[in-house]
Amino acid sequence: MTAQTLTTPAAPAPELADEAALLVREIEQYLTARVRTTAHPLVTKTTAELVAEALGTPAPTAAAPVLAAPARALRLLPDWVLNFPLLRQLHGAGRQISVAEHLELTALVIERYGWHRGALRSTSGRRCILGAQAVLFRLGYGDETTARTAGHHLQTTLAARGVTEPYHRWNDAQGRTRTEVLTLVRTAATNARRTTAA
Repeated sequence: MTAQTLTTPAAPAPELADEAALLVREIEQYLTARVRTTAHPLVTKTTAELVAEALGTPAPTAAAPVLAAPARALRLLPDWVLNFPLLRQLHGAGRQISVAEHLELTALVIERYGWHRGALRSTSGRRCILGAQAVLFRLGYGDETTARTAGHHLQTTLAARGVTEPYHRWNDAQGRTRTEVLTLVRTAATNARRTTAA
């Protein structure tokens, strides 16, 4: 009988954990910038709006959130790693986002990770539309209903252009460009925001 050698599983590289934390921080900053905060839960105006109203000056306008690109190492993580309960908990598990925010973040993932056609992701971590949506879903931002409704908005946006094929097939068509994909996703986000506001 031979003795077995036990080896300790390799811990994830610290830079990968740092990269994952960076993406989550960026998403949290984006979502925080989109939330109106007030002085009291029953007050509908923000503190800045109340002060501006009391002083008779125009209320300051919030700047659009500026997000830094997620680092390369994070996009190289295998997708199944994002499903680990502990990782999901650390990275926003259960975080509710609107459909418009889901689509805006989908565009951000494509923009930062790179765009891909023919599969959910490339070996270098580039993502198609569905692959980018999967990153958000696996990290716990939004839920199945959010992603499904976002897909409906993508499909409706294509239908308005006379396109009947599913958006994931449209993404994979020969001659499709990253610019066309980002335009579709951002237009769908705008449409979703209008639908919510109506």
